[in-house]
Amino acid sequence: MQKQEQTVIVVGAGPSGLSAAACFTKQSIPYIILEREDCFASLWKKYSYDRVHLHLNKKFCELPYKPFPLSYPPYVPKKQFLQYLDDYVSHFRINPLYRRTVEVAEFDEGAQKWRVEARNGDSGEVEEYFGKFLVVATGETSDPFVPEVQGLSSFPGKVIHSTGFKSGKEFKDEHVLVVGSGNSGMEIALDLVDHGAKTSILVRSPVHFLSREMVNLGLFLSKYLSLSTVDSLMVMLSRIVYGNVTTYGIYRPNEGPFYMKVKYGKYPVIDIGTYMKIKSQELKVLPAEIESVRGKDVLFKNHELHSFDSIVFCTGFKRSTHKWLKGDDYLLNDDGITMPSYPINWKGKNGLYCVGLSRRGFYGAVADAENIANDISSIVQHL
Repeated sequence: MQKQEQTVIVVGAGPSGLSAAACFTKQSIPYIILEREDCFASLWKKYSYDRVHLHLNKKFCELPYKPFPLSYPPYVPKKQFLQYLDDYVSHFRINPLYRRTVEVAEFDEGAQKWRVEARNGDSGEVEEYFGKFLVVATGETSDPFVPEVQGLSSFPGKVIHSTGFKSGKEFKDEHVLVVGSGNSGMEIALDLVDHGAKTSILVRSPVHFLSREMVNLGLFLSKYLSLSTVDSLMVMLSRIVYGNVTTYGIYRPNEGPFYMKVKYGKYPVIDIGTYMKIKSQELKVLPAEIESVRGKDVLFKNHELHSFDSIVFCTGFKRSTHKWLKGDDYLLNDDGITMPSYPINWKGKNGLYCVGLSRRGFYGAVADAENIANDISSIVQHL
């Protein structure tokens, strides 16, 4: 079994892992990154749809020590964000070890080090790594989740998760069901309608519709006003701009959009045109959950029956950290999200840290990375 030792072991080479790597480089802290895919930022490079943009203004999405180019638009499209990440990795000379799937990570009390076993996807062999510190940077969007649906295997058409969707042009003139009404679901539904697909979207939970401008205003005001005050203003603006959404089979939550983001990690829908498609009835809203699938027919729990040619599940992700991280009962819960609340959400015990797992987006991941690097630097200096 091949063995390697380094001061810090980072698991995951998405934007969170890259942020941590840059911060370690700035502090001259030696590290290695283990990444299960064959590239960094694989969700963006391999599993995102063509029209995707950063949902927040670029100033909230910059990684540490490298701003976006001034020429970039306020809402950065996929192609430019990937160029930014390529430049970032090159600038900080980040070289992840690819196709390494971590199978076990546990703290060795005797050696006072973390021992990590990772399977090399090329050789098939298990490699062993030792580090004084372990940083979990596997992200909130690590494992695509598709719910179990009775009879789904009988559906003859295409069934994909949002990570398999690229463009609506391949669905032209098809009847398509989008399951899930988060930002990905709403934007994919918009893309389908724009490309001539007869699209329906399943909206199972109440949602807040906010424009980009509202979100930017809310983020700015949250520095100076209470969360409840900002939420009250956001809901009032949403009612003025979007009117009575119940007319179209959509309901607003009782809790405010920023409160729900902090408490549940549930983002408001940042509307970039989907609502107008709903209002014009080009996009049909189905409010009931799926009961079962029988061939091309989908039966809903309100007893409606509709036929579709394809189904796109925009049902989010699960984390698998609990399967390989052993002995941690303090930092991460069974769903791979931090148990300690902000601002101490990034630090565990025995040199265990996590970055980007507190449901605070890029902005939160950057703060985590900087905190972790500062903390490790102070510890290393006293060793």
